[in-house]
Amino acid sequence: MSRLAAVRELYEGTSDRAHRFRYALLAFDIATIIYVIATSFSQHGPLIRGVDTAFGVVILVDFLARLLIERQKMRFFLRFATLADLVAMLSFLAPLTGEGLGFLRVLRTLRLLHSYQLTTRLRRDIPFLRNNSEVLMAGTNLGVFLFVMTGLIYATQFRSNPDISNYLDALYFTVTTLTTTGFGDIVLPGTWGRLISVVVMIFGVTLFLRLAQVLFRPSKVREECHSCGLSLHDADAVHCKHCGSVIHIDTEGQP
Repeated sequence: MSRLAAVRELYEGTSDRAHRFRYALLAFDIATIIYVIATSFSQHGPLIRGVDTAFGVVILVDFLARLLIERQKMRFFLRFATLADLVAMLSFLAPLTGEGLGFLRVLRTLRLLHSYQLTTRLRRDIPFLRNNSEVLMAGTNLGVFLFVMTGLIYATQFRSNPDISNYLDALYFTVTTLTTTGFGDIVLPGTWGRLISVVVMIFGVTLFLRLAQVLFRPSKVREECHSCGLSLHDADAVHCKHCGSVIHIDTEGQP
């Protein structure tokens, strides 16, 4: 097997070895996110810069491997996830303006989106994920959104706003804004600060409510059709959309 075929098998294959490799990539992505959050609480000295370089090298190797096996390379560079990876690599490997580019590491969060290709295997390997996939996916989407918005607020405020000195402060402001609690103990001053707050409230509250509805009252119910085996149906369905057979779904209404 050629090197190209071996790399493609790791990234796109269906063998147990390929799935273990992709699980390892997912674990690395999660570790990177934890590292991004943790380093917001510390001074970025030589040790942190050394770890930055190590993370950047791994990201670079992964990026080159995916570029190598990509069949449509121009389309590869036009993907938003690819651009996010490029920015993340530069922020890890070449912080030319010191800490000014450090906040760009939050874009590494978007690597979570790559883990979605593992959902089929995760459902197969872990029964809990298989039985709660819709709720868990909605929770993941909400988590990614919260992380990106918190990263944006931290990036734009940690130097100029004394109330936001680490990632947790930014997360606190994001959550209170999304939930419309608004204690008022932390505010984003200036025109740009107000604009960010408006964006969080308009887009964030809408997304939060939509995802909360999915979390606490899923739009689909799990009731297997005895004729064709389709397992997900609308909560008020009377007939299976796939085969037309009558299905019986318990509801909270009166009989």
